[in-house]
Amino acid sequence: MKIVVLMGSPNINGSTSMLVQSFRKGAEEKGHSVCVIDVCKLNIAPCTGCVACGYEGDCVQGDDNELIRQKLLGCDMVVFATPLYYYGMSAQLKIVVDRFCAYNSSLNRRHLKSALLTVAWNSDDWTFEALEAHYRTLVRYINFEDMGMILGYGCGSPSMTGSGAYPEKAYKLGRSL
Repeated sequence: MKIVVLMGSPNINGSTSMLVQSFRKGAEEKGHSVCVIDVCKLNIAPCTGCVACGYEGDCVQGDDNELIRQKLLGCDMVVFATPLYYYGMSAQLKIVVDRFCAYNSSLNRRHLKSALLTVAWNSDDWTFEALEAHYRTLVRYINFEDMGMILGYGCGSPSMTGSGAYPEKAYKLGRSL
C-alpha cells in the first residue's frame, strides 16, 4: 500500500513528528511505502473560493498544492498528522484540506484509507472532540475509510510524548495495516 502522511506541524522535532516516525516505522515493517510530506515547507495558499476549478480541475493559484494532488491521487491511504491548535488542526494542514476542493470528485472516487495522528498538551477528556468531529466529517464526506486515530493526550513536549504510550500506539497502527 502507498501511504501519504500530510505532516502539519511546523516543529520538525516535536511530538507530532514522533508519532509520524513511529507510524512510519510500523507501516514500513509491514511492507508499505510511506511518503511524508511536510506541508509546512510547501508554498500552498488558502483557497480563494473562486471555484474556477469546478471542484475537479486545475487550481488557478499554481502553487505547491499540485504536488499534494498528485500524491493523494496516486496513493492508497492518507494520514493527517497535526498538533492540536486551539482545538483544531494546524493552519498549515487546514489550508491543504481546504484545497481538496480542486480534486474533490477524484478523491471521492479513490476510496482512500485514512488515519489521524495528533497530539495536545491538554489531557481533559474533551480535548480532541472538535478535531475528531472534523476528521470524522472529512472521512464521511470524501468517502475515506478510517483506519484509526491516535489522540495523544498530555503530549506537550517531546519528552512527555516519548515517555508515554502514544508513539507505541502510532507504531502499532502502522503495523496493523
